[in-house]
Amino acid sequence: MESNNKLSPFKNFKHDIPASIVVFLVAMPLCLGIALASGAPLLAGLITGIIGGIVVGVLSGSPLGVSGPAAGLAVIVLNAITDLGGFEIFLVAVILAGIIQVIMGFAKAGIVAYFFPSSVIHGMLAGIGIIIFLKQIPHIFGYDKVPIGDFAFLQSDGLNTFGELLNMLNFISPGVIIVSAVSLTILILWETKFFKAFKFTKLIQGPLVAVVVGIVLSWVFSSIPGFRISADHMVSLPVPDSIDGFFSNFSLPDFNALLRPDVYITAIIIAVVASLETLLCVEATDKLDELKRVTPTNRELKAQGIGNIIAGFVGGLPLTQVIVRSSANQQSGGKTKASTIIHGFLLLLSIIAIPKVLNLIPLGVLAAILLVVGYKLAKPALFKKMYSQGRSQLAPFLVTITGIVFTDLLMGIILGMVVAVSIILYNNFRIPYRMQRENLEGKDEIKIVLAEDVTFLNKASILKTLDQVPNNISVEIDASNTKFIHYDVIEIIQDFEVNAKHRGIQVKTINLNKGKQERPLSHFELVNGKENENTK
Repeated sequence: MESNNKLSPFKNFKHDIPASIVVFLVAMPLCLGIALASGAPLLAGLITGIIGGIVVGVLSGSPLGVSGPAAGLAVIVLNAITDLGGFEIFLVAVILAGIIQVIMGFAKAGIVAYFFPSSVIHGMLAGIGIIIFLKQIPHIFGYDKVPIGDFAFLQSDGLNTFGELLNMLNFISPGVIIVSAVSLTILILWETKFFKAFKFTKLIQGPLVAVVVGIVLSWVFSSIPGFRISADHMVSLPVPDSIDGFFSNFSLPDFNALLRPDVYITAIIIAVVASLETLLCVEATDKLDELKRVTPTNRELKAQGIGNIIAGFVGGLPLTQVIVRSSANQQSGGKTKASTIIHGFLLLLSIIAIPKVLNLIPLGVLAAILLVVGYKLAKPALFKKMYSQGRSQLAPFLVTITGIVFTDLLMGIILGMVVAVSIILYNNFRIPYRMQRENLEGKDEIKIVLAEDVTFLNKASILKTLDQVPNNISVEIDASNTKFIHYDVIEIIQDFEVNAKHRGIQVKTINLNKGKQERPLSHFELVNGKENENTK
């Protein structure tokens, strides 16, 4: 029987091959769009997609993760190419970034992924889903001035995501709208229980049917005035005249740049940002996996590093694991990393053998596919689930989404983390104990029950409470349920015991030291050079 963590690719081709076709259809325009947004040659984006599929796919331990050029790096790449003075110089920085990532993998830096709370990860998924959804609407209506891989809030045409939704009304194309609507209808029908009951829907994926129908409709509309879909609304792959022409489009790194300090600075920036995006995507993709398999993060960093080294040598963009393609893989029924590897070979085949066929695909079809991907990432059920988990989970979730939609991926995650950590700090400061006041045998007594974890962050709160205890009263400090108590807090309680003698306060401690950290001597004890009765 197969283990959930090690499903055999050879026994899951019936799932992985259809999924790889969908991932290919999603990845191909994204590779081109991100290359365009990065100010790099179009072929560079496809090269990175091929390496991300084949090389990283083989080396990675991620069962569903798909790597390729990332929209989150587009601005960094664009600025780096300009600042360094050329794409060939930039490629040297990509190679160095890959070497740094390999070193990070061996240094076991992959553990960083586990320090991000699930509320932020879910917020990242939903935020990306909303961005994908909003960004595809103009393409659905026939406005394609902004590359399909541009996911930034401030766009290359000078507008933002929401301004584009109004601007697109000035560029409506009836032919594109019909193709997009038919494609979207096919994709939705393929998800219904009625269609899933037919065996052919398991063999032929809805996106593939949508692409074929889109090509046919585009051909039909080509002879109908007013419905003809122009070339700028179609996929645009470079078409080489020959094999020699194909290889002449490759860029090679200029290793003279190794003497330039700014190249190393760029490499460090790329390595850090690409690694962070990859680790976050790994965490998110594992959450999407129905089998709940766990990706080895250090191995992933090594695989990404090797992928970037190769990409730099052959003229590709820096790569990361990317959630759009990874989620499309999972949603299309992918089971093993075979789907990732096959999609890489499909990309390779597409730029060598069939670019003219792919250039017949209307962008509206691909936008419809991404629209469905975006919706699935940001389903209303996810918002309902996060709401049910309370404010401490909902707040970082919503802040992460807002940050991603109105800025970019990394800024959204940073904002979500700030809120998540702030809530933790607030909770630690607010509830280190429970206090009640009683009257026993005509004498007032205050009982303080410490929480399970009492850290140094609780020092101020506990110190303030003990200072406000009235004179001539009994105080009981109960640590029976406390599993961890910091040295500093113990010292505060010990000092209070000493001070209490001069205020007529009777102090009783319960299990203050049992099962806790070994208690250091208080300041009073150190000064007197001996232990008091409670420390013997």
